[in-house]
Amino acid sequence: MQKQYMDSLSEKIAQHISDKIIVGDLVEGERIPELSITQELDVSRGSVREALLLLERTHLIEIYPRRGAVVSEMSTQKVTDLFNVTSLLLGTVVYRIAETWHLNDMIKIRDLLEQLVEACQAGNINQFYDLIFQLFAQEEEFIGNIYVIRFYQELLPSLRRSYFLVLNTSRRELQESLELFKLVIDAILTRKSQQATLFMEDFCRHLCDLVLESLTRMKQIELAWARRSRRKN
Repeated sequence: MQKQYMDSLSEKIAQHISDKIIVGDLVEGERIPELSITQELDVSRGSVREALLLLERTHLIEIYPRRGAVVSEMSTQKVTDLFNVTSLLLGTVVYRIAETWHLNDMIKIRDLLEQLVEACQAGNINQFYDLIFQLFAQEEEFIGNIYVIRFYQELLPSLRRSYFLVLNTSRRELQESLELFKLVIDAILTRKSQQATLFMEDFCRHLCDLVLESLTRMKQIELAWARRSRRKN
């Protein structure tokens, strides 16, 4: 019972820190403030350290001897690598769904499409991508490959951190994402498994491009501020 409590507490603390990193309250290179987190959440230092070990598996942080936990860098190469791996994993997932779906699965897929259309019309970018990527994270039993799904689940926080950057993209770009994902759904429902995989790769590539564009703009703004600060000094 005590162990279950500790696991639950550590997971909640990890989620709290994860959310701070995703929305940018903790930025790359910043040290995770263990003491302030223990005080903020009224938990033990040991629980926070257990949470950091859980969080390290999501690639949001890196833990160094004698230095502690630091928020991972978000570079062009890392974003590209993240989406390349995600494309491979989700290509496998949609291939299997297309091969094996049943009536209940079809209803779930069509419900997802309706929610995506609503999120797109409302311009709710974060909800739109959450609906897609978190759906696949919950399909462990249906997919039948625990290694694929669990590896993907560990990547999901880094994915969320990445597409959080695209919250300021246009409705047109969100509509384009919707049209690309509709192709994935159509291929799944017509059991065209290879096409579903290819369309999933196109969707991931499109989102990766949006994230990289946003990341470039963010880095340019940071550089401009750094230069302005140096001039003032």
